[in-house]
Amino acid sequence: MLKEFQINIFIKTTVMRKIKYILFCLLISSNIIFGQDKIEDKDKKDEKINKNLPIKPDRFYDLETNTGTWMSLDVSPDGQKIVFDLLGDLYMIPISGGKASRITKGMAFDSNPRFSPDGKSLVYTSDSSGGNNIWIRDIETNDSTQITKEKDLQTAFADWTKDGDYIITAKGRRNLKLHMYHKDGGSGIKLIDKPSSIKITQPAVGSDDRYIWYAHRTSSWQYNARFPQYQISKFDRETGEIKRETSRFGSAFTPTLSPNGNWLVYGTRYEDKTALRIRNLKTGDERWLAFPIQKDDQESQATMGVLPGMAFTPDSKNLIASYGGKINKIPINGGASSIIPFEVNEKIAVGPELKFDYPISDSNEMEATQIRDAAVSPDKTHVAFTALNKLYVKNLITDKIIRLTNFSDKVIEAMPAWSPNGRDIAFVTWDNKNGGAIYKVRADGKRNAVLLTTNDLGRSPGVFMNPKWNFEGDKIVFLIGDERSYKESYGPYAFQSNEKIMWVSSKGGKLNFIDDSKGREYPHFVKGKDRIYLFHYSDGLVSIKWDGTDQKKILKVTGTTPYGAGDTKTPSGASIILISPDGKTGLAKVVNNIYSFTIPYSGIESLKISLSNPKFSSFPARKLTTIGGEFPSWSNDSKSIYWSIGKSFLTYSITEANEFEEIQKANEKEKSDEEKKKDDLAEEIAKINPELAGEFSDDEQEEYKPSETEIKITLKRDIPRGSILLQNAKIVSMNGDEIIERGDILIMNNRIVDVSDGMIEIENEDVTIMDMSGKIILPGFIDTHAHMRPSWTLHKFQPFSYAANLAYGVTTTRDPQTGTTDVLTYSDMVDTGKILGPRIYSTGPGVGYWGYNVKSLDEARDVLKQYSKYYNTKSIKMYVAGNRQQRQWILMAAKEQEIMPTTEGSLNLRLNMASTIDGYPGQEHNHPIYPIFKDYIGLTAFTKRAYTPTLLVTYGGPWAENYYYATEDLHGDKKLNFFTPKEEVDSKSRRRNVGWFMDEEYTFPELAEFVKDLVEVGGISGVGSHGQLQGLGYHWELWSMAAGGITNHDMLKVATIKGAYAIGLDKELGSIEKGKLADLVILNKDPLENIRNTNSVDMIMKNGRIYDGNNLNEIYPLKKKYSNFDWQQNKPDSLPGIKK
Repeated sequence: MLKEFQINIFIKTTVMRKIKYILFCLLISSNIIFGQDKIEDKDKKDEKINKNLPIKPDRFYDLETNTGTWMSLDVSPDGQKIVFDLLGDLYMIPISGGKASRITKGMAFDSNPRFSPDGKSLVYTSDSSGGNNIWIRDIETNDSTQITKEKDLQTAFADWTKDGDYIITAKGRRNLKLHMYHKDGGSGIKLIDKPSSIKITQPAVGSDDRYIWYAHRTSSWQYNARFPQYQISKFDRETGEIKRETSRFGSAFTPTLSPNGNWLVYGTRYEDKTALRIRNLKTGDERWLAFPIQKDDQESQATMGVLPGMAFTPDSKNLIASYGGKINKIPINGGASSIIPFEVNEKIAVGPELKFDYPISDSNEMEATQIRDAAVSPDKTHVAFTALNKLYVKNLITDKIIRLTNFSDKVIEAMPAWSPNGRDIAFVTWDNKNGGAIYKVRADGKRNAVLLTTNDLGRSPGVFMNPKWNFEGDKIVFLIGDERSYKESYGPYAFQSNEKIMWVSSKGGKLNFIDDSKGREYPHFVKGKDRIYLFHYSDGLVSIKWDGTDQKKILKVTGTTPYGAGDTKTPSGASIILISPDGKTGLAKVVNNIYSFTIPYSGIESLKISLSNPKFSSFPARKLTTIGGEFPSWSNDSKSIYWSIGKSFLTYSITEANEFEEIQKANEKEKSDEEKKKDDLAEEIAKINPELAGEFSDDEQEEYKPSETEIKITLKRDIPRGSILLQNAKIVSMNGDEIIERGDILIMNNRIVDVSDGMIEIENEDVTIMDMSGKIILPGFIDTHAHMRPSWTLHKFQPFSYAANLAYGVTTTRDPQTGTTDVLTYSDMVDTGKILGPRIYSTGPGVGYWGYNVKSLDEARDVLKQYSKYYNTKSIKMYVAGNRQQRQWILMAAKEQEIMPTTEGSLNLRLNMASTIDGYPGQEHNHPIYPIFKDYIGLTAFTKRAYTPTLLVTYGGPWAENYYYATEDLHGDKKLNFFTPKEEVDSKSRRRNVGWFMDEEYTFPELAEFVKDLVEVGGISGVGSHGQLQGLGYHWELWSMAAGGITNHDMLKVATIKGAYAIGLDKELGSIEKGKLADLVILNKDPLENIRNTNSVDMIMKNGRIYDGNNLNEIYPLKKKYSNFDWQQNKPDSLPGIKK
């Protein structure tokens, strides 16, 4: 073992020497200086930064303010100037105050400035290189030097050592560690590495260079935080020892040291508010210095500091700190503070406006958005698939499509598998009444489906998945789970839904046990091998004998490393691996992309194959997709790989790809010497890091493209027929400030044709008239952040979450981050009237949730094309998908493809502000700090960025939902219990494990003030319940936002027309106007008088149909009563037991 280890070290050392030599030659020949990036001219600087931040300013916000949000500052060594940051730029004012001089401008976000000891330079954090890095700026010349060069890591909070030679900073992914750099170059060193869970922020160097003070915590943040979160320690540069300096319940953070070495000031909490304490470092005595001040950011990621940076004056007699939107001078010996006035009058560059209007079709027909589980016949002439959970077969030669079954809408059909002779198709079914089954049906549709999973009593109980025929055609292997558990599950996953691996005769009969599944799934076969191959999430591709014994771990596959992959860079693992029928090749789906790779006959168990850069993989490999794909499968002859995306079906011919590759190899011979050197370098780098090698190789080669077939399944859209007149209602139309005290609304089919404050004349006798006296009618509520995730993979009929939201008046939802694409099918089921629910819009899986690490604008275009072209989503969620450069690429691609992206707030103030400047039209989750002042309020309103705070899961304080669970009577709420499974209500409300909080600890009323301020200056906001409690949770969120002081009328606008604007539907929805869709909520009580009256829903009109708010029985145009919903359970009653 030792000898082997020494050989490996020798090889790696030799390779690295070669890499360094080739890299040096290549860089010299290209006239690239591999050192610190110096920019010597201001105009040239802007030009260079634009290459790393590709968005060009499209709008300019006139900033005129004497208040600022979250301003970090420093005082010059001579005591004459103050430098501070504001909205991503640096400014300077005299110590006495005055008009601010701008130091930096442009799209880069600059913050946390600190003067050098000689006062000639500033060190600060900037993303001008694309990622967050530390820069030094010469104040006189404006020359800038980049110190750190990170793309994936976060670097922030720099301070100088007193000799002016070294920079102390914090760097990492989420859990930043203490680092030190020299101002003249080098890669720096890590001063504190362990424990891995420690997060360090805001380091400060005192008068004695020996000690570095810093605040630290365990992990990046904690929801519903328990205190303390932070304490302060100091690092001894001489001994390497660490000494903790505080132990406060309210935490201790943002250490600030006086120049004379006598004083330490830091932030902490006193009860529910933030204060400053001062410690005499000579005596150890402490006292309060200021209270209350700016609310700290200790309950989020604190990316701009737990408090804004502060500084002492050079004489150590005063502390300069920002709070209350002002710069304050606090005498340390006591006495009143004074304000140092400032004024900023500047134009702030911001990115383009992305606002698109999406029409809603009234066509009687629509096409299915998604096909699922596509499987090709052994002779490659037909493809079986499901659309809206019904089984179809398409003839790939004639294009004829037939449906194979005649089961009712309530029966879910899924996962077709062909028999080896191509005559029959096996598939699974599920319905909530009868449970699951496996059937087979003739592929020509000429016979009824035959039940295969039977026992002596009839149907064998269970939930069945992943059926697969063996190549002999006499057995079908499948996974089976507990039927009862699946029936009683109401979310995306179900307990015990995948318990056993079994087989059944292809003629039907008893079920035969093979083994417990143990997390293994996707059974399949290799010709000539009497084994079952499966995929396991951690073990990869495995195989077993038919009796479940002799498991062999064959190989594992990894892909690219996603941006921000935790504090250890972990490559993405495969979500499925399938071996080809001839056993020579594998396919894998990694981060929604599909790859093929050669499987070597090696004898090595658990062989590891990296596909991060297929060109440099251990064995021949290919990336088959550029825009992603789902449901991959092999052809029977191992010569083709299939997958689908949306309603498109794709075929990758390995034979054609090989021929194409031979042509490409011939062209390789014509490469120049410099190109060959580049390839040699890439190959050497690939031995150490295949992913990095891609940056040095030629990625612009033309690639083989799979054939694509669009499969169109035409469906009937649910549009009612008839006219109805709603009379004598109070109408709060959201058409401006219009309120009609007694008015009429005429609806024809699904559109509003007239709204009047008087009686509407009716000429057509076929009009239904309903008297709405005493009712208040609003536009249907719009939930702009609704996670309603029903069962994934194997669907269920009528999710409770859809029904509950509709019953509580929510007629339109947008789910920003669905996790999977199952929502596409569920949405179609609503649009066709097969299930009840609001209009279902979504972003699909978040860009970032799928783990992309976008390398270029072109790649961003490819990634987004799956949403705009194939999923037909109107928006996407930029789910922390990269650094600033990558996020700008995504925004640019979204603009080109007319998608409105929203962002994950991520408890990250810096990200939130930078995304506003970039022009992102939406933000999910609240800013974690308050108060927010007119500088950022005005900027947000100017950019028309829609703010959906989701206060039920508050960022920066205890979740607001905890307040309602503690104060509302959920178990006595008859309607809630009608529309919500008992298990769901009990699990969320009987014993909550998040802790108990005093009322004053809840921050949602203060955080909601930003909504009030934003709307008052014309900004956009939406109500997003986050799926915390389906239906009623929407009202909780609305009330939480109203707690910030917004008027009731404005709050109702946020819930309707402003929410519609946020998702591009305000031309169709959100107000009661002629021509708009007939989505209304009819209330018994007036929410203009009391906002809690939003929960007095009597009836709901959605798309022209009226439903009873208590049970969703249809009132108009049909009289339709719904029987008990599947989630409703009887309580144990009239049974033996103890009698009271």
